[in-house]
Amino acid sequence: MVIATVLLTIIGMIGGFLLGEERNRSVSTPEATPTLSLVDGPLCPEQTQKAGELQGASGQLIQVMRVRTTRKTVIWICQDRKGQLYYHANKGGTDAEWIENKTALFLSGVWQDGNGAYVATAVDGAVFSVDRNRLRITHADGREETQKVVGE
Repeated sequence: MVIATVLLTIIGMIGGFLLGEERNRSVSTPEATPTLSLVDGPLCPEQTQKAGELQGASGQLIQVMRVRTTRKTVIWICQDRKGQLYYHANKGGTDAEWIENKTALFLSGVWQDGNGAYVATAVDGAVFSVDRNRLRITHADGREETQKVVGE
């Protein structure tokens, strides 16, 4: 009789434990996974394709955004087939001379902030933030430079 009581107690404890685990599993909130949306558009310039290849971009870079500033700098935000974003700017646009780190700047690790701007950080710590209205450069020493976006 004692053995039966102990056995039933153990079975009851195991059953209660399993039911509790099942309840906790169904109550837990699933982790949010970011939705990857790949763009479909024109290819970014050949210079950007080459820079992207050197930086490990996956496949061809597709144009997400292209803007020109009052200082005639043209900025491309491009996306590879894995959804990674890249920033490429050149003083004077595609027809001007391209010299990386002199007239042109290619940055990987671009992310989109909550206000629709694309943000990238250069190796010297300067932060580039661009949207359809302006380019803001925050230098490592805290100085800010803003260039208005203009029509083509």
